[in-house]
Amino acid sequence: MIRQSPVETNLSATLASDVKGMGGLRQQAREGSPEALKGAAKQFESMFLNMVMKSMRDATPQDGMMDNQQTKTFTAMLDQQTSQNLANKGMGLADVLVRQLSQTQNMQALKLGDDTSQSTLTGLDGTSALAAQRLQKALEAVGGGAAKTALTPEQETARANQSPHVRAFQDKLGSHADEASKSTGIPAKFMLGQAALESGWGRREIKGRDGTNSHNLFGIKAGPEWKGKSVQAVTTEYVNGVAQRRVEKFRAYDSYADSFKDYARLLSNNPRYEKVMASAGDATKFAQGLQRAGYATDPNYAAKLTSIIKRSLV
Repeated sequence: MIRQSPVETNLSATLASDVKGMGGLRQQAREGSPEALKGAAKQFESMFLNMVMKSMRDATPQDGMMDNQQTKTFTAMLDQQTSQNLANKGMGLADVLVRQLSQTQNMQALKLGDDTSQSTLTGLDGTSALAAQRLQKALEAVGGGAAKTALTPEQETARANQSPHVRAFQDKLGSHADEASKSTGIPAKFMLGQAALESGWGRREIKGRDGTNSHNLFGIKAGPEWKGKSVQAVTTEYVNGVAQRRVEKFRAYDSYADSFKDYARLLSNNPRYEKVMASAGDATKFAQGLQRAGYATDPNYAAKLTSIIKRSLV
């Protein structure tokens, strides 16, 4: 009788996209568990099979009398569980990944002359913790981050009903928001909502006079303390509730990732946003806190941001 490792047993009891299970798997990889590579490879195989099944579904006409959003949701759930069951039985892909990554990783360690490679990196059946970590990165990259962000059936339905420009905006910037969320504790959805409000879903991004994109998604101005690049742009400010057009200097970044990082630093390190950080678990309180802290002069800023977070984003 073949005994399953704790990692494999845990995977057998969860869906392929279960966030809690994936989080535990990544944690075991970080801790150097020699069994994590096997579990990660099996999860990768499950995700691959699920993608194949999804492609097959998409290629099949779905305009019959019994086809609707509800049946699509349950079909997706069935495909997830089926792909997990197939991976548990084994299609061979997981075994290939384990062998390939183990050999590659151990050979690299030996070439580097790492004295710890044989004593601490190599685990059961020649697998290595470094290989497990490497495969975890691949897991997070598959399907645009499917390994780290799983949606409930209700969220899947809501996503299907999103406007195309909203879905495109969230797909484009979601990974950057996830990274900023790790360092701040602010939900990625809240930050995406604010970026959407400030940039008009990416349609009103701040640009220099020569058309250069500042990548400034959050409308952060370049005050005297800012030592980086900047651009000047026309913006609307409210004085005593009256809108006024002004030319202001804004921070400029090399990428959208840098914009999210700077936004995260601003909220985390500036004392004026201390209460905002404390209310990061509630969309309404978060938005109201930003307005009270003076992030924006628009009297309806909190209401607009709350609406975007709750009604538009998934």
